[in-house]
Amino acid sequence: MTDIAGRVLTLRTPVRRMVLGDGPLAYVVALLGNGDPFSSVVGWGDNFRSADLGGYTAYRQRFPSIDRIPTFRGSTVGAIDIELAISLEPDVVVLNLSSRSAAESSGLLARLSQVGVPVVFVDFRTRMFENTTRSIDIMGQIMGRPERAADFLRFRQAQTLRVTQRLQRLKHRPLVMLERAAGLYDDCCLSYGNGNFGELVAAAGGTNLGSQVLHGTFGTLHPEQVIAADPDVILVTGANWKLYSPVGDWVDLGPGSDPAAGQASLRRLMKRPAYRSLRAVHTGRVHAIWHPFYDNPYYFIALQQIAKWLHPDLFHDLDPDATFRELHQRFLPIPYQPGYWLSLNPST
Repeated sequence: MTDIAGRVLTLRTPVRRMVLGDGPLAYVVALLGNGDPFSSVVGWGDNFRSADLGGYTAYRQRFPSIDRIPTFRGSTVGAIDIELAISLEPDVVVLNLSSRSAAESSGLLARLSQVGVPVVFVDFRTRMFENTTRSIDIMGQIMGRPERAADFLRFRQAQTLRVTQRLQRLKHRPLVMLERAAGLYDDCCLSYGNGNFGELVAAAGGTNLGSQVLHGTFGTLHPEQVIAADPDVILVTGANWKLYSPVGDWVDLGPGSDPAAGQASLRRLMKRPAYRSLRAVHTGRVHAIWHPFYDNPYYFIALQQIAKWLHPDLFHDLDPDATFRELHQRFLPIPYQPGYWLSLNPST
């Protein structure tokens, strides 16, 4: 097969032993797997648990054995212990395309090649609209589930068109301030450029403030830049980050999250100097959405919700919650629990 990095490789499929260099690739395995989707995973990045404790807990309730899967500490491919990875005797190591440079410079690719372990690159985060289809195809081949992959891609395409077709007659694109992992760090304001969530905002009919200022996928906006821009809409990302920052002001989002606690955190975040004087705060156009949408193939759910926030009249009949529920019913092995987004209550 040819992976998303254009590398040609050979491996036997379906693989029986798989290492996920990045923990959130578990979302893809859960989507395409059969029975216990993690039975073939022999090692993965710890950041599935640490970056989305709510999601990890939901899967652990259904599959308690995932606590026994060996983990690589840290959130980058540089944290992978090469000898541990080899000792797990994987048939394949799956990495994100964004990890390619680190995998090369750390010697991971060379060492795995020496012992005959193929490495496959996929991409659900850097250019999600461009690379997700091919990446799902690749994972479907690896896991021996090509029909399942094709079925999911048809569902994803149909749900994406519910947004993009209506936006063809769009006349106004509101200006959006995106804050990445708001409250997880002391400084304001980490944001997105043209890629990742910035790409989602553009596809949902908005103008991303960060795309006008930042060069690259991620960067930092100065509070004064945010104040001067006075965006129409504020959108922050959040998740259950208790393992990263137990007392942070991040917005806890994910399956079964507490909306009241999320509202309280979002109110505190909007009292920071960059936001408290903005029109969007006073008119209630402030929203929070589950951070892990940015690196898994379910991003079209976020696309629907962001489009509904940006253009409520145009998408008055669109129900992203129902779409996500259907995704769970058809493709995922755990029941759906709300809690993946919320909006600031202007009365508070």
